[in-house]
Amino acid sequence: MIINRYDERALEAAFGIGMSDVEGLGTGAGWGRVAPGQSSTAHQHDETEFFVIVAGRGEFTVDGRRHPAEPGVLALFEPFETHVLTNTGDTDLIFLTQYWRDARRALDSSADRRRLAFGDRPVFVFSTPPTPNGDLHLGHLSGPYLGADAYVRFQRLNGANAWHLTGSDDYQSYVVGAARARGESPAETAAHYSDEIRRTLALMDIVPDQYTVTDSAPGYRDGLRDFFSRTVSSGKVSVTERDALFDAVTGGYLYEVDVSGDCPGCGAGTGGNICEECGEPNTVADLAAPRSALSDAEPRRRPQARWSLPLHEFRAEVAEHHRAGRVPARLRELAARLFARPSLDIPVSHPADWGVPPAETGTGTGTGTGTGTGTGGTNTDGQVIWVWPEMSYGFLHGIQTLGARIGRDWRATDPDQDWKIVHFFGYDNSFYHSVLYPVLYRLAHPGWRPDIDYHVNEFYLLEGAKFSTSRRHAIWGKEILGPESVDAVRYFLARTRPEEERTDFRRAAYERTVDGTLIGGWQRWLDGLGDRLAKEYGGTAPDAGIWTPEHSAFLARLGDRLAAVTGALRPDGFSLNRAAAELDGIVEDTLRFSRQESPTADHDGWRSESRTAIALELAAARLLAHTAVPVMPRFGAKLAGALGLPAPADWPTGVELVPPGSEIRLAGTVFFHPATAVREVAR
Repeated sequence: MIINRYDERALEAAFGIGMSDVEGLGTGAGWGRVAPGQSSTAHQHDETEFFVIVAGRGEFTVDGRRHPAEPGVLALFEPFETHVLTNTGDTDLIFLTQYWRDARRALDSSADRRRLAFGDRPVFVFSTPPTPNGDLHLGHLSGPYLGADAYVRFQRLNGANAWHLTGSDDYQSYVVGAARARGESPAETAAHYSDEIRRTLALMDIVPDQYTVTDSAPGYRDGLRDFFSRTVSSGKVSVTERDALFDAVTGGYLYEVDVSGDCPGCGAGTGGNICEECGEPNTVADLAAPRSALSDAEPRRRPQARWSLPLHEFRAEVAEHHRAGRVPARLRELAARLFARPSLDIPVSHPADWGVPPAETGTGTGTGTGTGTGTGGTNTDGQVIWVWPEMSYGFLHGIQTLGARIGRDWRATDPDQDWKIVHFFGYDNSFYHSVLYPVLYRLAHPGWRPDIDYHVNEFYLLEGAKFSTSRRHAIWGKEILGPESVDAVRYFLARTRPEEERTDFRRAAYERTVDGTLIGGWQRWLDGLGDRLAKEYGGTAPDAGIWTPEHSAFLARLGDRLAAVTGALRPDGFSLNRAAAELDGIVEDTLRFSRQESPTADHDGWRSESRTAIALELAAARLLAHTAVPVMPRFGAKLAGALGLPAPADWPTGVELVPPGSEIRLAGTVFFHPATAVREVAR
């Protein structure tokens, strides 16, 4: 017999709360206490665990969903479910926990699609708002925009309420540089390129559900000022005076586009404020060998008052946030590097005419030429909210605007704990998204614990070098995209996009893929299958007959492919590289199966078995049509139509035969065209 009583004197700190062990039960067990107003840290593990609430009141948050926690409630957490227990009462919340390992249960939970489903929660998928200082090239399109679009398409096929949001990041200093070159105002340049970007996205079959143009969006400027004022009211964002750099000839304040130098972190060449190589921010004044873009003179250093945030004080909060969602190790390592610094004071306002001034610094319009000079002292008039902190509000504004249009009461001033947010961005934006923004949200909305997943990509190169507008080393979206090429471009970018390391777009590789894989493989198989159906079955789908062991083995392989492409598109393992490879794998498996079955295809004695083989090839084509939709939506719909099926509206849960008697129009249907579009581009 074992008798164990709760004893608060035995509690030790664990998971952000008090815990003590209960020995001798044959499994892990313990007592736990959550003090009033406190929460356990978000965490997940491979054990199955249950809590029994014995005193107090609160709520469980499990994978973003909330449930009541009160005496008499037992809550069981499957392996890998993220769970938090919060005390919402005014007395201690006490519970008993028991946990154990079950290898089979953990494996089943890791593959359970229901665990990763979002249910009725709204899912807001953001691709980083592009800077409207130029159009989009393939380097841009391969990363956040294709990723977010495919993610949303997959989630919708699985019944999720998912939306793709982006827009134009109008108040970037880089817009000012482009406006100078074009001889027009920043507002004119931003409006021009914002329209061009939207058209390029549409050519890529990417039509966001919300596209926010920040310089003209109703209520945006007032909402941004309110958000900034909330961070100031927290007491953490305040005016501080620290060194800044100024052009020695013009006196202009230097940051971002107007200054470059060597990164104080990794030593690589970098622009002002962020290093594309190591991902670390700089304060401009700490650049080695700084160079001004405004003149050839060496920049001068002097103190400048700016609104600043002591980011180094929020290490624990950022770590807590990173444990609650999908945060790749690359981002967690960046955060660890940053918080190893003794201090990290980040200016969140800068002297400039182009942007939105804080309410705390006067009534300037912030719509001028984009040049700024320092004021010295503690005066911050003539400054604008730095565009990168601004973006954190822009996401909330986008949600509110989308909600107003579709009849949902989503408010930027009152973000809901039920929201699921997913960010797609390049590694050079990692600091802002995964470190700075969670802190700003904590300051502006103290009661909100945003549930955010992060998907990051590296640089996509062109023929071994970075895409470059100034050197005309780029393939622009409008130069390659059209109705006849969009599926091929999307497939190739999905297959080669830089998910874990820098990858390369090479024209010869693209042409080989289109002409060899898509036309020589996919198109040839589908056309040949159509010819065989027209010859043997009058162009209609036959019913399966007698099955051989090879038939059932092929069906199992198709099931494995379905599981693999599903895993590649799920939130926890999202990879368009793997998804595109699995689509090609379906075709490769089917071509091999077709060759194996061909010797008896014309023998009357094996007619029934041949029907089964043809029915299975059609099942493979049906599977390809459905699973290709997130990556190649036009191809998926066109292939389904050629099989006599409606456009795919649901993600398949199994491998299904094409209904017998369906009219098959594969023969002569052209799915892909030769890759001639880029042969003369970027030369």
